Amino acid sequence: MSEIRIGTSGWRYPQWRGDFYPRGLQQRLELEFLSRMMDTVELNGPFYGLRKPADYQSWYARTPDDFVFAVKAHKEITHFRRLRDAEDAIDEFFDSGVLDLREKLGPILWQLPPTLPYRADRFAAFLEHLPGPPVRHALEIRHRSYLVPEVTDLLTRHGVALVAAESAGRFPEPEELTADFAYVRLHGDKELYVSEYSDEALDRWAEKIRTWSRDRDIYVYFDNTMHGAAPHDARALATRLP
Repeated sequence: MSEIRIGTSGWRYPQWRGDFYPRGLQQRLELEFLSRMMDTVELNGPFYGLRKPADYQSWYARTPDDFVFAVKAHKEITHFRRLRDAEDAIDEFFDSGVLDLREKLGPILWQLPPTLPYRADRFAAFLEHLPGPPVRHALEIRHRSYLVPEVTDLLTRHGVALVAAESAGRFPEPEELTADFAYVRLHGDKELYVSEYSDEALDRWAEKIRTWSRDRDIYVYFDNTMHGAAPHDARALATRLP
């Protein structure tokens, strides 16, 4: 039976304190609080720098048994090497403790930079080196050159989900389903990283997710975090879905 998980992109934001987080809640307890309000979150920290096994073990221990972490992969691979000759960096990322999340490990998010166009050989080599099941992978494109059937076919062949991202028209917003799960990132439908979702917009996404979930798992992450809308939108969307 498929499952739907809805959360936020990260959890440490000053704007959330005294709003989503109760006034006076210690910062070290914010993950514990969030993990009792929703059932998944994107780990953003590993994107900015490799973490230690102890970090992943701590996140594992501080959250409920049924909680799931998506992990945003290190930008050394996607932004610095730009997928070129990235095999050792991919191995180093997974050796840093990611797998210590065990059954709480959700998809690995590979967010490509908007300046990286599609290069067939480089992209194929990257996909070939990704660890296979049970690890799941999701790819967020930000350059329009990836909007070709060849990319969709490659992702489908490797079981990698093409992220369905909404970005106020800033980046491509594909909705092709290429894996046995779907991965959705909602950055804001009117203003990138800022605007809250209206009831009509949440209803629109709920209908899409309801349809997609008939035969696949769904992971949804709100990234409209800057003014604090994300956790409220995540909870509002969850109430619209089973």
